Amino acid sequence: MDYFAHETAVIDANCSIGKNTKIWHFSHIMSHSTIGENCNIGQNVVISPEVILGNNVKVQNNVSIYTGVVCEDDIFLGPSMVFTNVINPRSAINRKNEYQKTLVKKGATIGANATIVCGNNIGEYAFIGAGAVVTKEVLPYALVVGNPSKQTGWVSEFGHKLTFNDEGFATCRESGERYQLKNGGVFKL
Repeated sequence: MDYFAHETAVIDANCSIGKNTKIWHFSHIMSHSTIGENCNIGQNVVISPEVILGNNVKVQNNVSIYTGVVCEDDIFLGPSMVFTNVINPRSAINRKNEYQKTLVKKGATIGANATIVCGNNIGEYAFIGAGAVVTKEVLPYALVVGNPSKQTGWVSEFGHKLTFNDEGFATCRESGERYQLKNGGVFKL
């Protein structure tokens, strides 16, 4: 094994787990899921069949990642956040053939206790605030908060809120990288 799994973790057959990944207490990695390299899977996490996690994905404690979710590289999933995969679940009705897809693009952060309603993709480097309920697509670099979530600004790749000047340019206070707001979207220069 090129990865670490705590003795209480349950890892089903037919999983792919990348080098240097760590899987902590009481987590369940279900069959046919894929986890990249250098990931950290916190305690009490469920990763359902056919879920795909890229490299360097950080999954905090008590997160449920259901079938239909794909997370690209460098994603942060905060404590107790959850993805859904059926729009109208009912206990007595089997809807496994109705699972919807959700794609979380490179570098995005999803805060603690946030809920991502299935079928709504999260753009590159977007930042979903703690407790937000995402009910629609989130643009790259967007900052969204609330229930239902609303965009309140833009963030840099370092996660800092961007303030744009009259010409539509902003600089990240930590990295010094520059961004442009153009045609309703943000682009790193």
